[in-house]
Amino acid sequence: MNLFDTLTRSKRALSPIDGKAFRFYCCGPTVYGPAHIGNFRTFVMHDVFRRVLETSGMTTLHVRNITDVDDKTIRDSQAAGKSLREFTRHWLEKFHADCVALNCLAPHIEPSALDHIPQQIAMIEKLIEKGNAYASEDGSVYFKVSSFPEYGKLSHLDTRELDLGKTQNQRADADEYEKDSIADFVLWKSRKDEDGENYWASPWGEGRPGWHLECSAMIKEYLGNDFDLHSGGVDLVFPHHENEIAQSRCSCGGNFAAHWFHITHLMVDGGKMSKSLGNLYTIDDLAEKGYTAMEVRYVLISGHYRKQLNFTLDSLHAAKEALQKLAKGRALLASIGGNQADCSVAMESSVFAPAWESLNQDLNTPAALGHLFSGLKASQNLKSEEAAANLAAFDDILNALGLELPVQEQEQSSDAPADIQELAEQRWQAKQNKDWAASDQLRDQLSSAGWTIKDNPDGYELSQL
Repeated sequence: MNLFDTLTRSKRALSPIDGKAFRFYCCGPTVYGPAHIGNFRTFVMHDVFRRVLETSGMTTLHVRNITDVDDKTIRDSQAAGKSLREFTRHWLEKFHADCVALNCLAPHIEPSALDHIPQQIAMIEKLIEKGNAYASEDGSVYFKVSSFPEYGKLSHLDTRELDLGKTQNQRADADEYEKDSIADFVLWKSRKDEDGENYWASPWGEGRPGWHLECSAMIKEYLGNDFDLHSGGVDLVFPHHENEIAQSRCSCGGNFAAHWFHITHLMVDGGKMSKSLGNLYTIDDLAEKGYTAMEVRYVLISGHYRKQLNFTLDSLHAAKEALQKLAKGRALLASIGGNQADCSVAMESSVFAPAWESLNQDLNTPAALGHLFSGLKASQNLKSEEAAANLAAFDDILNALGLELPVQEQEQSSDAPADIQELAEQRWQAKQNKDWAASDQLRDQLSSAGWTIKDNPDGYELSQL
């Protein structure tokens, strides 16, 4: 696969550093409420990325963290009167249920910030020892941005924009902040009354880690100092991923991530998602409106990951129709090929080769979907053995996209014997190929056997005479 790299701003071929498994890390959810479709655009694209690698035969190691200790989880757990672990466990279970509904593969490793406090403290100690961090008067610890000259390279921010020379004595205590408040960022936050019981002992006093630190600590734990790829939403490039790079490279050495993969924002009805606008949809919200999670997934992969995708309810209607067409096309391909076991064709030799090529060229999912439909159209003229072979290629690409097709409604009487249904399928295919003589002959055979066939725009109906 050739994939765009945020750091170099170029497409680069992917291969495992160790020659064995492609090891990648994805920033996961902050579990303080239900994830919305904007969050899931990122997670679904991560899933397609992994599926394409695995379909190509590559072994993967997928690590995705859980943020269960930060400003938001502490604030909302306190308001709910629950312990942090109890509160976040509920929303983690909901997140997992939504992932299953969207047919997302579970990561191989899913560590949580709460379970890795000691590793985070150890990393802070190393940064202080090396002169990259310092403790403040109140027991908080900050990373000294000016100690890492490469800060800002990932986000391509000019040093004049960052104004690193003026960050002395400027500190960002919040877990998240905007570009215009660049400052030495917090690694350890001293205990405050509003934190309640959510604090831990450290060499600098009671407190808890800052948000940016958890990813660096867990990457060190599970992927080491050098790994293949890091990913997340484009909103994480700055400051979160910049901070990760600084922390990790200063404390551990190594090059950190070899490749950076970021997914662009999702728009809704042409604007930003907002609770006040009533367009911040969750999977449950859309299910209540009658839409399936698979229709949502189709929409989320229908746009290129580096371009803004505009999500509308009309796009869900279109997704439903598209999935039904794919299901009918697959059924037709299967009927032409018959039940030929162990029949496959090299992907590059199949009618679906352009779809596979699109996925391997910067994960171009919209182009791949388009080529799936054109491949199905071309396959209508294939011979039986060719159709069976190409069906395997179609299913491989469908699996790479993570799409599960709707069950086809029976278009013929369920009472029709198998040989009658086979004749009906052959007659339908003859009609699609404009082989009118064969179509009439097969209709006569059905009539002689005591069955009549009635065509409609999408198929046919069988009934007994």
